[in-house]
Amino acid sequence: MNAPSSALRGLYAVTPDALAADPSRLLAACAAALVGGAVLLQYRDKRSAPARREQNAIALLALCRTHNGRLIINDDAALAAGIGADGVHLGASDGSLTEARARLGPDTLIGASCGDSLARAEAAIAAGASYVAFGRYFASNTKPDAPPASLATLSQARSRLVVTLCAIGGITPDNGAPLIAAGADWLAAVDGLFGDGEPAGIEARARGYRALFVAP
Repeated sequence: MNAPSSALRGLYAVTPDALAADPSRLLAACAAALVGGAVLLQYRDKRSAPARREQNAIALLALCRTHNGRLIINDDAALAAGIGADGVHLGASDGSLTEARARLGPDTLIGASCGDSLARAEAAIAAGASYVAFGRYFASNTKPDAPPASLATLSQARSRLVVTLCAIGGITPDNGAPLIAAGADWLAAVDGLFGDGEPAGIEARARGYRALFVAP
């Protein structure tokens, strides 16, 4: 079974914690990622106070609207619902997918982290996930202790699941092509994209990821 024809394919930019404390740098970095070709932006912020997180999320949503991107909120369905974000992403211990679906409605993107487990992905889909993420695939600065995932799992997921598939974990423009070949619709990137936070470099790297999806 192939990927849904309506699946949005491309770079899934995930913000690093280091940028969240400086809204102007965060917005400049995310604008560069979107200009470079990111189709989704996940606001991931494990450190800021709730008020700052809401302010950042509202500003990022406006930025995504300007650049035809979609905003996903990490781990916070209430914030996603409150600002009208395009979706929420939940880790294994970050809340109920069923409750998130009930809160956000049928059309919102809801993602689930599934490690290297097809069973977890199938359970997430049954609970309301509209996409599932597998990883890590390479050494990751964001989650260095996460267990590795295999290309075989991604290929099996592509043959068995009808939702959008995301690959994450140390992915760069240099190593992402095999993941797309195995079935990934989205390549998620944190440090591989945002690096030192300089917009010029971010935009260039985003274009590198985008090229993987249009290569002959």
